[in-house]
Amino acid sequence: MTKKHIILFLSALITLTYSCKEENKENSQMKQVMAIHDEVMPKMGTIGKLVSQLDEKITNDPASDSLADAREDLKAAHKAMMDWMKGFGERFDGDEILKGKALTPEKQKWLDEEEAKVKALRDQINTSISRAQELLKNQ
Repeated sequence: MTKKHIILFLSALITLTYSCKEENKENSQMKQVMAIHDEVMPKMGTIGKLVSQLDEKITNDPASDSLADAREDLKAAHKAMMDWMKGFGERFDGDEILKGKALTPEKQKWLDEEEAKVKALRDQINTSISRAQELLKNQ
């Protein structure tokens, strides 16, 4: 092998290694985003139950602003989850989400945005559930 061939080989190897790392980063980030979704999605049922419990308490005590506020927070968290899932599904196809298909630079930027959104969504859901549970416990 000549020196030129060795340099070409090493350049190709470095490029291939870098490409694989970028693809793995995307794949890993997509998995993280989906893991957060999977963590909070089952809580949609909890939100529904808590809204019903709050509705009942509010019917018996319509003057309770904190209960009404907690109910609205839960409803907002539920709507935010539905909106996030809709928007996420419009930005990424099934192969990108489930099979680790490589993302374009624009879609990588979107994934960064979606990761931030889903983390904020998780906090919103968890906070609204905790607040409602605490209010109901103290009733």
